[in-house]
Amino acid sequence: MRVSLMLAAVAAVAASPLLAQTTPFNKTEIKAPTAAQWSALAKLPDWSGVWQPTFMRPAKGAPFVRPPKPVLTAEAQKLADAFEAGKKNGENLQNQLANCVPPGMPGIMAMPYPIEWLFTPGRVTLAIETESQVRRIYMDGRALPTDPDPQFNGTSVGHWDGDTLVIDTVGFTPEITFTGGVHPSDKMKIHETYRLKDPNTLVGTITLTDPETLAQPYTINAAWTRHRDWTMREYVCQENNRDASDAHGRPSMSLGLDDKDDPFGDPAPNDGKGGQ
Repeated sequence: MRVSLMLAAVAAVAASPLLAQTTPFNKTEIKAPTAAQWSALAKLPDWSGVWQPTFMRPAKGAPFVRPPKPVLTAEAQKLADAFEAGKKNGENLQNQLANCVPPGMPGIMAMPYPIEWLFTPGRVTLAIETESQVRRIYMDGRALPTDPDPQFNGTSVGHWDGDTLVIDTVGFTPEITFTGGVHPSDKMKIHETYRLKDPNTLVGTITLTDPETLAQPYTINAAWTRHRDWTMREYVCQENNRDASDAHGRPSMSLGLDDKDDPFGDPAPNDGKGGQ
């Protein structure tokens, strides 16, 4: 029994994120910031406040602009077609968001919840209300890892090009999808740019490239409106979550009722007396 417990403990440690800290990227030393570095932050564009997504509208009140569909490789298109065909059988109507699995990149940037930018020496931190997610963009000059750990939001580095924030991201888990039925390969890269269009409008471009799934680069345009009087809220998806999805993407909603009173519950067995 003791040996079994020891082996289980070793396996748990081996699977833990602690061992993921051994790559050169993650071993980059973060030195204590100097007073000059803190002072330099005051010269950056003012992105303070909380930013509300405008749902692909170029500005508040402007008409909705639906993003174009990605042009897929032949193999990826087969997956997308199969995904759409499954809807006719009642499948693929829900995705793993219903089970509180975060969308990952780029979907996290298109969710209908606010975001907040935090500038510190050597890093930009993006707090996202959706499932209380956080993106860390390293601005200290390090290069992207050549063998990144797969993550929902990837691993990001960035720099300022004038007043435009430029971000490059690699290393996405195959658990996410960027279009119905299609998962990123380990070769996917995402290039982002963000800038102020006017004092209270932030605009961004998010461009995906992936030789295994995308026949050409896929660009999403987005915009956010600033609210200086808003605060971010905690979002715990698992709290009182009544939505769900089974392994085939079929809705499985729970209202917390007995099956006989729950329209989404299992049907009662037919007892021969007219029951359903």
